[in-house]
Amino acid sequence: MSKDFDDFVERLQDQIFKETRAVYGDIAFQRWLNPLYAGRINNADGYGRVIGSCGDTMEIFLKFENGKVKNASFQTDGCGSSTVCGSFAAEQSLGKGPDKILNITGEGILERLGGLPEEDEHCAFLSADALQEALNDYMVKQQKKLKKRRLQKDY
Repeated sequence: MSKDFDDFVERLQDQIFKETRAVYGDIAFQRWLNPLYAGRINNADGYGRVIGSCGDTMEIFLKFENGKVKNASFQTDGCGSSTVCGSFAAEQSLGKGPDKILNITGEGILERLGGLPEEDEHCAFLSADALQEALNDYMVKQQKKLKKRRLQKDY
């Protein structure tokens, strides 16, 4: 009985993988199997958190060095598409400065993935919005540091 059950489970998993790959494409499927850049960054220089209209939460963490993203990660409580898009948003920010990160959009993430089913496209925009929130957080902190230095210099 156990062998029959194991065979059934294996066939079922193969069918799920085949259908998922057919619907989402190979790039998104591979990232769904092995999401990169997942997790938190403690003491992130930039942090963004956005809740989408679907109820998914996306968080992006950025660590900068010499004005460019040295490390990036994401967390989501959402679906597989949110995980894939968060992973690509984090990846696309690596090595970039603020001016280049501003150009990372939901459309760009969808293009990189080769598209998603229409009902999941919002996940790309959710991850891009969280990335922009993280960038905004970083920029606000930089402005505060600059202002603090100027005040210290004046005294």
